[in-house]
Amino acid sequence: MSVTLQSWHRIWSELGARDADEKLFHRLVACWSEPHRHYHTLLHLRECLDRLETSRDQARYPAEIELSLWFHDAYYDPTRKDNEARSADWAHDAVLRAGLPDAVAERIRALVMATQHTAAPEEPDQRLMVDVDLAILGADPERFDESDRQIRTEYAHMADGPYREGRKAILSGFLGRPRLYGTEPFHAALDARARVNLARALARL
Repeated sequence: MSVTLQSWHRIWSELGARDADEKLFHRLVACWSEPHRHYHTLLHLRECLDRLETSRDQARYPAEIELSLWFHDAYYDPTRKDNEARSADWAHDAVLRAGLPDAVAERIRALVMATQHTAAPEEPDQRLMVDVDLAILGADPERFDESDRQIRTEYAHMADGPYREGRKAILSGFLGRPRLYGTEPFHAALDARARVNLARALARL
């Protein structure tokens, strides 16, 4: 799916907003284009949007998930621990400024926060949101390995030892889950390949 003003206007129209803030669109594109990003870039956003496009029939509120994807890594500073919270608050405030109901703003905030990946969500749209974000784990081996290198580059400020230990903990945590994906279509399509990718990445550390 393209990252264009046309698609931006469509999202807000589907949400029922009175208009789409074009300045916000350009600000978000600038965030996703920051020079310190190597994996969390517009390519990652496009990959997520493409995954959602083929899975919209699984969503209760697909436009809410789509907008949440725009915001889910809007703030991305590898030296901070509050990126998701800051991004979620930004999304929440933007939705309210557009004149949409509090319930929509709260659902979108929760969707963004679900991408912290601290626990498997119970709410169906949050499960789909998380699966879309984690689809990279089940990508073809070349793309997965590329993403692994890109993430290391984003953490260039960390020495090899601490980085390896932290990365091992994250990847082992995913690999140890009974299910990597919460929705059945993602589980069926990606779980097996994701486990092979994760095992290969862990062997490199």
